[in-house]
Amino acid sequence: MRIAVICDIHGNAPALEAVLADVQGSAADMVVVAGDVVPGPLPAASMDVLMACRHPMRFVHGNGEVDIVSLHRGEEPKAVPEAARPSLEWTLSKLDSGHLEAMGAWSRTVRIPMPGVGDLVVCHATPRDEREIFTKLTPEARLREVFDPLGARLVVCGHTHMQFDRWVGSTRVVNAGSVGMPFGEPGAYWALVEPGGVTLRRTRYDLVDAEARIRASGYPDPPGFDVRSPPTEGQMLTALEAAALR
Repeated sequence: MRIAVICDIHGNAPALEAVLADVQGSAADMVVVAGDVVPGPLPAASMDVLMACRHPMRFVHGNGEVDIVSLHRGEEPKAVPEAARPSLEWTLSKLDSGHLEAMGAWSRTVRIPMPGVGDLVVCHATPRDEREIFTKLTPEARLREVFDPLGARLVVCGHTHMQFDRWVGSTRVVNAGSVGMPFGEPGAYWALVEPGGVTLRRTRYDLVDAEARIRASGYPDPPGFDVRSPPTEGQMLTALEAAALR
């Protein structure tokens, strides 16, 4: 079995389309979407692309979906900075009832037995919380209580938009990176899990076209979507590690 894990699309439909074409070429048997399809500039298009995908699909919610569904239900999203509220409300206005019903049914984790690998657990941030932050620099001792109880050989996550591959105790923990809003070299990042292990992938796509579509969308946070010159990994590691699990 070969499983493609994609996450942190953030409404970047052009990047998503390119990755799914690459996934098709990889002969993956299944696609697991590990959260944060939204918010972002082309949320309905991104959901439509996923819902039309012919691969078997599994879905995990990220903090983005949790916040959007909360808004839709008239609830106050948790831990959302005031500056992020306009982008959430704008995203919600672009989604239809089918999109929202689908998101509301997504789970926090999926667990899949993988021949030659062991149990694969896919989550957005950590298996216990879709908002927790850790990076490749976070000391292992802080993470053992998160991953040891799973009894899983492999965990694939996202949330921090940077790929890594590390061990926490006896668990291999891989970040698939971000399809739509990566930190580091431009492109669309994802992971391919197969019996031989995990391959971290980067798909090239038309950044000029994507930038034009994003700017034309009316999304209220265009500076957050500099697909041609995203923040460097070093910059974001410093910021995110300051907020990492203690």
